[in-house]
Amino acid sequence: MKPARILAALALFSAAPALAEETVTSPDGAITVTVDVNGEGRPFYRVDKRGEAVLTESRLGFLLTDQDKLERRLKVVGAKRESHDETWEQPWGEQRYVRDHHNELTVRFEEDSEVHRRFGVVFRVFDDAVAFRYVFDDKSMGETINVADELTEFNLAQNGTAWWIPGGEWNRYEYLYEETPIDAVSVAHTPLTFRLENGTHVAIHEAELVDFAGMWVKRTTGTHFRATLAPTGSGAARATREVPFATPWRTIRVSDDAAGLAESLVELNLNEPNKLGDVSWFKPHKYVGVWWSLHLDEESWGSGPKHGANTANVKRYIDFAAENGFEGVLVEGWNIGWDGNWFFNGNEFSFTEAYPDYDFEELARYAAEKGVPIIGHHETSGDVGNYETQLEAGLDLMAARGVKTIKSGYVTDACNLRYVHEDGSETRECTESQVMQRHHLKVVTEAAKRHIAINPHEPVKDTGLRRTYPNWVAREGARGMEFNAWGSPPNGPDHVPTMVFTRLLSGPMDYTPGILSLEGRGQPLQMTMARALAEYVLVYSPIQMAADLPEHYAEHAGAFQFIKDVPTDWAESRILAAEVGDYVVTARKDRGSEEWYLGGGTDAEARETPIKLDFLDPGKRYRAEIYRDAATSNFEGPTRFDIVIEQREVRAGETLDLRMAPGGGFAVRFVPL
Repeated sequence: MKPARILAALALFSAAPALAEETVTSPDGAITVTVDVNGEGRPFYRVDKRGEAVLTESRLGFLLTDQDKLERRLKVVGAKRESHDETWEQPWGEQRYVRDHHNELTVRFEEDSEVHRRFGVVFRVFDDAVAFRYVFDDKSMGETINVADELTEFNLAQNGTAWWIPGGEWNRYEYLYEETPIDAVSVAHTPLTFRLENGTHVAIHEAELVDFAGMWVKRTTGTHFRATLAPTGSGAARATREVPFATPWRTIRVSDDAAGLAESLVELNLNEPNKLGDVSWFKPHKYVGVWWSLHLDEESWGSGPKHGANTANVKRYIDFAAENGFEGVLVEGWNIGWDGNWFFNGNEFSFTEAYPDYDFEELARYAAEKGVPIIGHHETSGDVGNYETQLEAGLDLMAARGVKTIKSGYVTDACNLRYVHEDGSETRECTESQVMQRHHLKVVTEAAKRHIAINPHEPVKDTGLRRTYPNWVAREGARGMEFNAWGSPPNGPDHVPTMVFTRLLSGPMDYTPGILSLEGRGQPLQMTMARALAEYVLVYSPIQMAADLPEHYAEHAGAFQFIKDVPTDWAESRILAAEVGDYVVTARKDRGSEEWYLGGGTDAEARETPIKLDFLDPGKRYRAEIYRDAATSNFEGPTRFDIVIEQREVRAGETLDLRMAPGGGFAVRFVPL
């Protein structure tokens, strides 16, 4: 919220006697939020759905480094209500049009003390979610607020099942998801997903994370959880802001089933509209590149006889992309700094100097001639200080070479990012510290000035800021495909059916699918051929990599056809059937045509999946181009390659019976006739 708007809002409230509890409901009346203070003057909220508790009494507040904690002796002294209903258009996305329909309640609190500190909490209630943020807009709190930690609680009303990864641990977000009872969670990253014993699905996350510390969630007792903020490398306040300001939104998705959880776009709706203006210079696309060969150890990032980023090799990939309709070639290892132990030597990276065998100027000319831009790569090894000193020059070089998208990387252990402050002092920062929020936004806005899109790996989590900065097109932020090359263990069959309802709730992921060789570095991928295709529909991103080697696609030309056909920008997206961690079936309509696409994926259990084709346009006939598991398919063993590719004519309302083998799935293209 902008300072002027915050101060204007303050004028609507004045000191008053304590009021009774305040409530606000969702537009459909199903979800109710109640806000009040208890007998000790502790503010709290609770969430009910159709009269049944989802979150029980959950406290609000903050610990401050230089003031008493903001949690006791408070009273409600004002309340204001608004309603909002609009539909806005995404420049690209999983849905072209997004409806923002919510009821809002702003509650004012005042402290019963000599200082009479005052602040507000804004609640927005949607049909599928609850969101709230703190508004510090009163000078009674001082000119500057130094936050030691957050005291917001999320107290679940029931036990059940949780899907989570540990927060603040060394490998950032790159863990296999735990599936445990809710009362067995420790400290977790968000999105954090639950299924309560009564079947209600809940996911906790945040939106509009700007100039503040990122939120982890830790269990306190039983099924009670509390927010905790990522620490800063200085060891001081975890977040420092000048008054007035508003915190990021805390979001709670609430759904009767897994599908509804994944279809919510609440975090997008809580972010400010596009600040960049015309962003037609970014086009959703598929790309190939010098990447999988590096993870297979067939080529190297560093210089020498195995160096992958050499001029002749990159021209080979440009030719392959042009021949098959791909719109970018990623080149990793092009720049000086990869020799030696680059994981620990981020200060040696140059973002303007190429290795001698990489003729960047000639490749830019060749790429332009073929209509296939180079996709740039900026690996920092977590040395943010080194990167920021070269940022503008590095971006200028990319712009001059016709680069339209940059993949960046921050490979280092969590809380080991080297940052250099304006006074020259150094700190080691966590991925989600306030300092790193500022850094990532700096990169995105500088890139936007040059009409470049950013796709960070080892990133800060997505909180819907792609709405405000549409050149922030995707990111990693989970165990990606590279773990199938060398990970121990590799990603299991349940990984994607879990991520759809955890990591992917936050936004697009550059998962780099499409490994049709189904083989890593001496270890098989835990999926069938049909499942490898399905992931282009199941895992949303406006940029999708065809990650395998060109020679492997030549060996599997039939399956490769689906990768060439599937779009990356959608008019509609629907989850047709799902259970978290077990299976998911997704339908999406191409934004650029009348075609529909269908993807299904399962865990290690085979499933019969009759699909009602109600999503197709009534009255039309379609050619269904089907890529499905064979009767013999199984992710374990050589039959993972078994696939049936067939066509049949279908209409809306018919049922398509498809079977998913263990670790399998299906991919279908529906072409109007």
